[in-house]
Amino acid sequence: MPNNAESNVIAPLLNIMEKLRDPQTGCPWDKQQDFASIVPFTLEEAYEVADAIEQADFTALPDELGDLLFQVVFYCQLGKEQGMFDFADVVTRICNKLTRRHPHVFGEKVTEANALHTATSVKQTWDEIKQSERQQKQQLSLLDDIPQVLPALNRAIKIQKRVAKVGFDWPELGPVVAKVHEEIDEVLAEAQFLQAEPEIYQPKVLDEMGDLLFAVANMARHLGVDPEQALRQANQKFETRFKGVEQLAQQSGVAMQDHTLAELDQYWDQVKKQQRQ
Repeated sequence: MPNNAESNVIAPLLNIMEKLRDPQTGCPWDKQQDFASIVPFTLEEAYEVADAIEQADFTALPDELGDLLFQVVFYCQLGKEQGMFDFADVVTRICNKLTRRHPHVFGEKVTEANALHTATSVKQTWDEIKQSERQQKQQLSLLDDIPQVLPALNRAIKIQKRVAKVGFDWPELGPVVAKVHEEIDEVLAEAQFLQAEPEIYQPKVLDEMGDLLFAVANMARHLGVDPEQALRQANQKFETRFKGVEQLAQQSGVAMQDHTLAELDQYWDQVKKQQRQ
């Protein structure tokens, strides 16, 4: 549990949250919210934390972390109002979980031998303890506790990592890459009929595209790449370059839509060259 000084730090935020939800004097918007309604805000705040870190904007990071912490406090207030749990319960649960899953740090016989632990061995112990906890909860599948609301790429990676732990995985990169090519071929096989019979083939293309994206996520995992982060970086790179194309088009005096694709491609190549210098 946190010490008194830390408890005093969080107390004002808990009090603010309680006042915002006060039935008589609270904020009308905050009073209308429930667990489900604030989930989108929680996800947005988590992404803003990630964005601040990726942009190395550490001046903004405390603000973004505060916004995310407020989401946690909001859920705790809702839980308290409904007699289910409060902030102290949440802190106690995470403290217990962390100490339970780090026996090499918090175990009864902690010695200098702990220095021999590696990140890999510690991760293995963590996974074994989590598996034991799943069995105690009587989960029927390894995949039962992977949240459905995760971004699809993140969830794909979690699924793939989970099944890999029980040996359901290719041991090398070759078959993973071959699977990507196989899925591309299957997408194209369905796509050739898409224009003629869209009602029949659009669902098939959707299905095959899903398989392709899942295979690409698996390839990223085998290469040690977070596909969600990679795609965010690709989005940012494209956005930056396209803005450069827009600037060049504006400087030409010709409206963007009046350029040919070849001309826009030339602008794109020019922007890429400038960025590499």
